Amino acid sequence: MAENLMTDDAGADRDALAGWMDRLLESGRFSDYGPNGLQVEGRRRVRRVVSGVTASLALIEAAAAEGADAIVVHHGLFWRGQDGRVTGWMKRRLAALLAHDISLYAYHLPLDAHPEVGNNARLGAELGLTVEGSFGDKALGLIGAPAGGPCALADLTARVQATLGRAPVVAPGDGRPVRRVAWCTGGAQGYFEAAIAAGADVYLTGEISEPQAHIARETGCAFLACGHHATERYGARALGERLAAEFGLQHRFIDLDNPA
Repeated sequence: MAENLMTDDAGADRDALAGWMDRLLESGRFSDYGPNGLQVEGRRRVRRVVSGVTASLALIEAAAAEGADAIVVHHGLFWRGQDGRVTGWMKRRLAALLAHDISLYAYHLPLDAHPEVGNNARLGAELGLTVEGSFGDKALGLIGAPAGGPCALADLTARVQATLGRAPVVAPGDGRPVRRVAWCTGGAQGYFEAAIAAGADVYLTGEISEPQAHIARETGCAFLACGHHATERYGARALGERLAAEFGLQHRFIDLDNPA
């Protein structure tokens, strides 16, 4: 526990929170598409935390309305390949964070991978999937079985739709019974062939590109594109809840709808 980092009811130290999350998520293990950890420095003491999927202007404004001292997200502000200029939407997001003195913490691949609070672990739990193994780079993808044993693809698809609140795009494969399910949240359509090699009958991720429909037809393994945002709503919330419990903070998860 982190009682030694607290001072009565004054909250927790901003940098101590970053260090704790870095250690929990083992962020140093990952070569990522952007920086993990504290991306924007706000006030020193943190009492109230908001978590969300993406550091959008709408989330920042909602967090400010909540009186948040810090925001924890999966998709931060800074990504490899950006041109680095603080103009347009980037200026507006940064300006809002700085005006309200709010810290921004972002964890991308480390939050996908964590076995307890990670996006993949939490999505599997929401869908009632047992975890039997992993696959892909840094073992990001998970593979297991549906609760209650083998099921029809239509039954799994209905469960996904009921849980996530949206109908997935389905490339049905050969219609085989679903005994082994592989999944990796977000834009992980490139893991499809690794999932097939791991023995999956169906692969779940957030997005589908043109090649995956052909691969599903030719291999028989079904592919479900369940929504990038929809599959990644669970990790930031779980991390925020764990952080709040560890440091005695107030926490709220704010889900802003995204059709992607």
